[in-house]
Amino acid sequence: MVASRSLLDRVHGVVRRAREVTDHPVLTHVARVGLIAYGVMHLLIGYLAARLAWGARGADADQTGALQTVADGPGGSTLLWAIGLGMLALALWQAGEVLLWWHGLLDPEHRQRTALVCAKCLAKALVYAVLGITALLFAVGIEYEADERLRELTDTTLGVPGGALLVGAVAGGVVAVGIYTLIRGVTGGFMKDIDLPAAPDRWEPLIETLGRVGYVAKGIAFGLVGVLLWRAATSADVSTATGLEGAMTAIAGVAAAGPWLLTGVAVGFAAFGLYALARARYPDRDPSS
Repeated sequence: MVASRSLLDRVHGVVRRAREVTDHPVLTHVARVGLIAYGVMHLLIGYLAARLAWGARGADADQTGALQTVADGPGGSTLLWAIGLGMLALALWQAGEVLLWWHGLLDPEHRQRTALVCAKCLAKALVYAVLGITALLFAVGIEYEADERLRELTDTTLGVPGGALLVGAVAGGVVAVGIYTLIRGVTGGFMKDIDLPAAPDRWEPLIETLGRVGYVAKGIAFGLVGVLLWRAATSADVSTATGLEGAMTAIAGVAAAGPWLLTGVAVGFAAFGLYALARARYPDRDPSS
């Protein structure tokens, strides 16, 4: 019993020291750079989606398209390094919240709630880390198309026993993420990611409006990505397995209303970008919200 208590105390000590690292002011400032980069990427996706809506060729309205736009601009390589390192710092900063909540896993009464909170933290951190690594790959000259990689991975997975079930499960997960994102936009739960006491009262309504529009647009787009992936799983047609850019293209192709629908989604992504910039100014990573 004494030995068990001693071990637990040591673990708590290690976690506390690790928490101090993730709370360090330097990491916090670099993480803010990541949040700014996250916002700018959404602004670029909105811009590319608007171009796609009205017939521009070669407008890849997704994360890789946004990074390619940065790479082709002045100081592209330097900006990509800043984006990549900032996003990785943001991932570490976000994952650091698990260090605050992990001990709840030892309490049966709070285990389920804590597990959900930790899963949300790690999911956010994973998204930021993937974007950061992708930006660094672009910075060193390694480019790829996200849609092509997704189709290749889907094709490989469908070729193994049980592959269709796995792809279908992933599709269901993506749809669930889309629904969750949409619900956050409708309910305004995203405002708990903003340090409201630090934000001026006059800006709160604008931040909330931008967030609502942005989260709803993202929820619709991600939900459609999941639906297209589900079609690939059920039909074995990998051409329908597309990422965000494919979803944007599908929206643009909806009869005569397509361009207007995609323009609305583009405005939503741009609104989310502005919301992310506001979050960079007044960040609150508390995952209990």
